[in-house]
Amino acid sequence: MTETTGEPRGEALLELSGLKKHFPVMGGVVFKRQVGKVHAVDGIDLTVHGGETLGLVGESGCGKSTAGRLAARLLEPTEGSIRYAGREIGHAGRKELKPIRSEIQMIFQDPYSSLNPRHTVGTIVGGPMEINGIDPPGGRTKRVQELLEIVGLNPEHYNRFPHEFSGGQRQRIGVARALALNPRLIIADEPVSALDVSIQAQVVNLLQQLQRDMGIAFLFIAHDLAIVRHFSQRVAVMYLGKIVEIADRASLYERPRHPYTHALLSAVPEVLEDEVPRERIRLAGDVPSPINPPTGCHFRTRCWKAQEKCAVEEPPLVRLEGNAAGHLTACHFPEQPTVHGEDVVLDPALQP
Repeated sequence: MTETTGEPRGEALLELSGLKKHFPVMGGVVFKRQVGKVHAVDGIDLTVHGGETLGLVGESGCGKSTAGRLAARLLEPTEGSIRYAGREIGHAGRKELKPIRSEIQMIFQDPYSSLNPRHTVGTIVGGPMEINGIDPPGGRTKRVQELLEIVGLNPEHYNRFPHEFSGGQRQRIGVARALALNPRLIIADEPVSALDVSIQAQVVNLLQQLQRDMGIAFLFIAHDLAIVRHFSQRVAVMYLGKIVEIADRASLYERPRHPYTHALLSAVPEVLEDEVPRERIRLAGDVPSPINPPTGCHFRTRCWKAQEKCAVEEPPLVRLEGNAAGHLTACHFPEQPTVHGEDVVLDPALQP
């Protein structure tokens, strides 16, 4: 994979502020009643600028996909604000959302279930144009064939069905569908997790090329930090519904300040011969239930640096001393900052 270079960011395109999504938990046999709620997204602040890629990473079940669906307004938020191009859309109705639906598109995780097996490729890719009443110059058929060519497929595949394609080819069909309405923002929800490693590289390189050629902004949701490092200019780390750290790629990967980020990065395999081996941090226990998240810092039950303050006071997401501009961390007892190229230095007394 080619590595995306950092470029000047445009104006804020998507802004999430205090965003929450709680799903009710129902109980009872005869008379159903709410007995609790799942804190899937529990108050996050994120900004995606025009033309950039913001990577959103974390363990499975941390709320990444829910956050992406909220941003695309496929889900109604419980609380908080969603602003797109300066316009509040968090609680907008169907009529208000219709003009911007074409500008925000999604690429879904599973290329085998996200394509209707009864429809041809031409119907799948051309569907968004038909729904929105768009008749491009030369007709929809010509435009669909152009899109297939853009994503590296044969335009003659127009009349084929999804089962006739491999997983990587199906995901390219999904990319073509997302491009059909010339979006400004694409939310890619684990777009390569179901693919072989070699196919992952092809799809990521395709997305990078599209971004360079068309200036599309991406919210790139993944749990593979190696892929996120190649594709994202900035990275946000999510844990149990909350953002615990966000920074530009170089700052976060070379100088992580949150213990959870440090643990995640320690698990990334070294693939370069000159790369300094990192100490592997093994987190104790399982991720707590989002139905009953811990008080204070959500990560404290698995953190080797947790103290009494962590149980009673939630750490704010702020810039810490020694952080680069735009590097925000939510931790009462952060990791020590390090110079470029060195491993993170931990207090020996606090080693797990």
